[in-house]
Amino acid sequence: MKLILIIIALTLPVLATNAEETCSRLATINYQDVLIDPNTSQKGEGLRYFLEKDAVAKNYLDEYQRGTQISWKNALLGSAGSAFMITSLFVDDSQDKKIYLFTGATMVLLNFLVSRTLEVDNEQNLIKAIDEYNQRNLPKIYFNPQASHDKKSNLHLAFGVLKNWTF
Repeated sequence: MKLILIIIALTLPVLATNAEETCSRLATINYQDVLIDPNTSQKGEGLRYFLEKDAVAKNYLDEYQRGTQISWKNALLGSAGSAFMITSLFVDDSQDKKIYLFTGATMVLLNFLVSRTLEVDNEQNLIKAIDEYNQRNLPKIYFNPQASHDKKSNLHLAFGVLKNWTF
């Protein structure tokens, strides 16, 4: 039980930081800051006016927006994990209680990791859309996701995997 509380305590600040980062991302166009995610349900909609001028960039933007929609699979897995954890509160047998709690926590954590990985991977579609637009159109769009994130926080936590191939 203590382990679950520690995991929850460690993931909540990450979720709050992610929400702030998404809502206030800026791109610079003609020396003016443009909100990438304005108050619409579609992320990246603030750049649509510019990216519509290039068919390839528009396709990447559409793919990015499809990737940001909520998936029923993620909702189902998260709900099932929560149900297992809640069920563990009502089970009398100590061994069953641990199994339900561990299964539910594992499902919720797995759901979070998979959905976050897909979200980060999907950001590449937005970057590709901007790159495609910048190759053939003016004015240029300047967007650096890491720089906009660094302005918000002094806390930096990063993980990386590096593999060098030598033949």
